[in-house]
Amino acid sequence: MRQVIRHFLIRWASNVAALWVAAKLLDGISVSGDRALTLVVAGFVFSAVNLLVKPLLTLIALPLIILTLGIAYFLVNLAMLLLTSALVDNFHVDGFWAAAGGTVVVWLVNVLLGGLGRRLERR
Repeated sequence: MRQVIRHFLIRWASNVAALWVAAKLLDGISVSGDRALTLVVAGFVFSAVNLLVKPLLTLIALPLIILTLGIAYFLVNLAMLLLTSALVDNFHVDGFWAAAGGTVVVWLVNVLLGGLGRRLERR
């Protein structure tokens, strides 16, 4: 149980950083109000949505994912970012193209942070 909580907390922190980078780099993603609190809440919601909703949506979209050789999985990830935007006040993703760019940025930051985390765990 501790390992599951630890993994979720790591994903949460990684997602907070990824959403911050996306908001800094992309005009279509904005954070208002208390920016730090909003990013912490958005990171939590994004992590929870990815843990709870994404597997179900992936299962529903599986035929399309297979048919498009995985490209439709990008749309599943994009939907998670849009859902987070809909659920969190003061965190806004302005439309499809902003969500598409945000999905790429969030993925890239998480890949980089994941690699760094694995390196640190080996030590």
